[in-house]
Amino acid sequence: MAIEVRPATEFEDVRTMVGPKRPDSDVCWCLSYRVPGKVNRELHRQARGEKVRELMAQGPPGVLAYDGDEVVGWAAIHPRADTSFATNRKIPHVDDLEVWSLWCVRVRPGHRGQGIAHHLVEGAVAYARSEGAPAVEAYPVDNEGAKVDLTMAYVGTRALFERAGFTKVADTESVLNRFPRVLMRLSL
Repeated sequence: MAIEVRPATEFEDVRTMVGPKRPDSDVCWCLSYRVPGKVNRELHRQARGEKVRELMAQGPPGVLAYDGDEVVGWAAIHPRADTSFATNRKIPHVDDLEVWSLWCVRVRPGHRGQGIAHHLVEGAVAYARSEGAPAVEAYPVDNEGAKVDLTMAYVGTRALFERAGFTKVADTESVLNRFPRVLMRLSL
């Protein structure tokens, strides 16, 4: 298996990774941290996908992992200033560096347990570096090896990011699936 990670420029592949199985469903589309809360709450069904298409016209909203021609993974990454992390009261700012935020890592069912999440984190970091980011932040759970519910595993684990060279720089007041989230950073 040769996994290739590249910027998310194909809408249908983004739809495959974060869109709904049914077009009339309200699913995240990975917008909850990308757009202001009010906008996120007002977007429903097909309007959510159209918002992603609109954001993609401004540039890739993340990276996609491919196994050959098949899309198998997604990671959302963008400058923190353009995300809700810029104003999040539960996740601190440790300085004024114009960091990029990496907040979602998702691997398609049937492809999990093959190291694709590691490829996605590495690919997201490479993309941020190519765009001039001075550092990348992530906000994973510190689960100390305990199992994380798959619906909440999208933020990643501290161990996943440590393996990619990130270090913990702060605790947060955010909790997900009963696990505390930590702020981790990788300087580029």
